[in-house]
Amino acid sequence: MNWFHRLFWAVHLGRYATRGFQESDALPDPFGQFRRWYEDPGVREGMFEPTAVALSTIGARGIPRSRMVLLKGYDASGFVFYTNYRSDKGAELAKRPRACILFYWPELGRQIRVEGRTAKVPAAESDAYFASRPRGSQVGAWASDQSSPIASREVLESRTREFEARFEGGPVPRPPHWGGFRLIPTLFEFWQGRPNRLHDRLRYRRRGRAWVLDRLSP
Repeated sequence: MNWFHRLFWAVHLGRYATRGFQESDALPDPFGQFRRWYEDPGVREGMFEPTAVALSTIGARGIPRSRMVLLKGYDASGFVFYTNYRSDKGAELAKRPRACILFYWPELGRQIRVEGRTAKVPAAESDAYFASRPRGSQVGAWASDQSSPIASREVLESRTREFEARFEGGPVPRPPHWGGFRLIPTLFEFWQGRPNRLHDRLRYRRRGRAWVLDRLSP
């Protein structure tokens, strides 16, 4: 980390640590609170990839598994990300459709954890997003049999050339095994770092059609 990034972190962490996160600051709707933090200028201007989230699923024998994915949309119905449905995470979500995503924004000293159930997004929604991707990413979705063993990098590059040739001169259709998942939240936790590890942790839990707000010990 160079001097500029150290200074940036010190200034921003200091400012937010002083402000903290009180119940009086929290909106009654966790989706609104998420939007407030997500659209903070510090996220938009100071983060390299604010949409990166750690996605945790339940693997074989109940063992949790995590990896990074990119958030591609959110609204009151949930949080959307895309993947190969035949990948490890796709297979795990098909068998146990529950997951957790974690946003970590160290420059602001903040985390947001969201738990809930998952469901595939409608095919038309996956089609629309796939059509918006760069062509290279579209071809890559066909070439990569995600999560399966592969003999070498050369094999992957050869498959990529094959699909480039197959779709040359025309649009690349969405593979039937590729699409989106939506995480429908049942719990949010907003974490704001504070000095001496006396952090602020506010949790929203779904109770019927309402959300209940609790403060958790750090």
